[in-house]
Amino acid sequence: MRLEKCWFCSSTVYPGHGIQFVRNDAKIFRFCRSKCHKNFKMKRNPRKVKWTKAYRRVHGKDMTQDATFEFERKRNRPERYDRHVAEETLKAIKKIDKVRVDREARHYAKRMKGKKAQVQKEAANELEQSIHMVKAPAALQKEPSLTLPKVYQKQTEDRMVE
Repeated sequence: MRLEKCWFCSSTVYPGHGIQFVRNDAKIFRFCRSKCHKNFKMKRNPRKVKWTKAYRRVHGKDMTQDATFEFERKRNRPERYDRHVAEETLKAIKKIDKVRVDREARHYAKRMKGKKAQVQKEAANELEQSIHMVKAPAALQKEPSLTLPKVYQKQTEDRMVE
């Protein structure tokens, strides 16, 4: 059973699924679904369409350089079947998948490292701008430490006075 890759989005195309387009120069394009086929016909570049694998790799969202990708390459050379080699290959596939998952997790963690501080800063700014929606101004005047940290109290008091 040969599993092909979609030309547009790089997802797996299983036998009996998807669309196959043969150009006049006999180049074969396989697509996983009509969405990819239509985008191809509209001459869209997969590197500029955000949901494709090519976009994610070009913009640093997915790993691009890794030794485990070498095992995924297509090979058209026929091999003689050997049961022992097949068993060893299946064992190796499991190990390689585990290694790839670990590396992808590390890549994601490295990408999201500074995200938490940024989210907290944005939340603090949002709270500062719309504190009047959270608590009534009268309640804040009675006890200003209800919702705001000490840093923001002075700024909100200035705004209330105005």
